[in-house]
Amino acid sequence: MQAELILGAVGISQMVVRPGDTALAHGSGDMPILSSSFLITLMESACNSAIAEFLENGETTTLTDMELEIHDALGIGSEIQGSATCVSYEEGFLTFACEIHDGSRLIAASVMRRALVERVTFLARTAALSLISEGK
Repeated sequence: MQAELILGAVGISQMVVRPGDTALAHGSGDMPILSSSFLITLMESACNSAIAEFLENGETTTLTDMELEIHDALGIGSEIQGSATCVSYEEGFLTFACEIHDGSRLIAASVMRRALVERVTFLARTAALSLISEGK
């Protein structure tokens, strides 16, 4: 990875809330508002967008932890934008400051930490662990 260039990298993502994106549709709530899982997905997409050009062939990142603050709810038809800025890179971990807005209204904010991994090795380890779990 081009670590010296990654700090300050910004990524953007966007979506329109559809009926299938709601907490009601996902079973995570009983109201037709955007499911919190989609807030996380939108932020992760912005993180990936921010660093895509800095990764070497075969590298990727995976979410390890996050702090999420939800400030407001969103209904069907809302057009929202996510942004992520890489604020730190230490010992194979990237930290992002993320926000989701509906126009100028802040909907959610988070700090996401992602591990830099080699894709094939990571997938092989994941598959091996799945096989071990199935054998129990």
